Amino acid sequence: MDPSDQDNNFELKDSSDRGVGIFTKLSYSKDEVVMRGIVHEVVRVNHVGVSQMGENEYFEPIGFMALVNHSCNPNCGIRLNETGAQDYVAIRDIKKGEEITFDYAMQNYKIGYFPSRCLCGASDCRRTIGGWVDLPTQKRQQYEGYVAPYLLELDLRK
Repeated sequence: MDPSDQDNNFELKDSSDRGVGIFTKLSYSKDEVVMRGIVHEVVRVNHVGVSQMGENEYFEPIGFMALVNHSCNPNCGIRLNETGAQDYVAIRDIKKGEEITFDYAMQNYKIGYFPSRCLCGASDCRRTIGGWVDLPTQKRQQYEGYVAPYLLELDLRK
């Protein structure tokens, strides 16, 4: 799928005090692919504009996928597609007009480049944006089946 085709299903709008967010023009059922990931280039440097896809491999999301905000109580999770890219998958039903969010810890083992204070506003907000390594056990269990598989592999090696 061409990312510009996919982007037609979303719009960029004001997202409270977090700046802008990506809002859906469609409804999605639990486990439905909301945004399909595409990898054009793999890079070896971790920074704010990339998504982790392996221990030392990252890619830059394209289109609206690159602008999806973090939430400590997200409506999307991560699943790898047949190309090795990350799709955003609904972890619950999503209504038309909702902001699309995912927990950045679902794809990054460590995060050290975001502001110290999380702005997601969720009732169970952790107050900071961290990586998989920082998640409490309860959150890890809640996200089972919706995280990048290499995070689990890294856990086994640490």
